[in-house]
Amino acid sequence: MAIVVDKNRLTLNRVHPGSSVKIEYLEQSPLKERLMSMGLVPGTVIKVLRSAPLGDPMAISVRSYNLSLRLNDAEKIIVAPKV
Repeated sequence: MAIVVDKNRLTLNRVHPGSSVKIEYLEQSPLKERLMSMGLVPGTVIKVLRSAPLGDPMAISVRSYNLSLRLNDAEKIIVAPKV
């Protein structure tokens, strides 16, 4: 069985620090409900603040607070450029 990867899909783990994006949707994951309860819901604008020296985890600004996410978890968050 082949796995098809959509190369046009932008995930949060590929966004550079200093950029702002809008959440499109969250893929299924064990943390989906927890992330949504913390404000990571479709339509929310978030800003990537920085990454750790080795790249994992990353810090983001959501609404009125900062949050650290592992890259594996950020990969499940589909985003679009902020317009």
